[in-house]
Amino acid sequence: MSFSLFDLERIIAQRAGSGDASSWTAKLVGQGIEKAAEKLGEEAVETVIASLARDKDGLRDEAADLLFHLLVVLHMKDVPLEDVIAELDRRTDQSGLAEKVSRSKSETQ
Repeated sequence: MSFSLFDLERIIAQRAGSGDASSWTAKLVGQGIEKAAEKLGEEAVETVIASLARDKDGLRDEAADLLFHLLVVLHMKDVPLEDVIAELDRRTDQSGLAEKVSRSKSETQ
């Protein structure tokens, strides 16, 4: 499998500014960050529901929708996927529990 989230990120960037009336990406971006974030939230809830229903195909499909909408929001807020991956990489340098504690301390400062 050669398709990656980086490929999807590139496709989203191309379609976001295309002005193509048949593009869901262009339409969603045109509706603004509030609508895109709302759609991201809807997809997150649908992903949770599919996981609780033990619907493997549904979970796969909803996870794809969730990742797509997350990448749209990241694009709209000018946050490259590479930065998200770098943050995940940074967090793997320590245990999850230690990372969570360090995040809590920095958020209260």
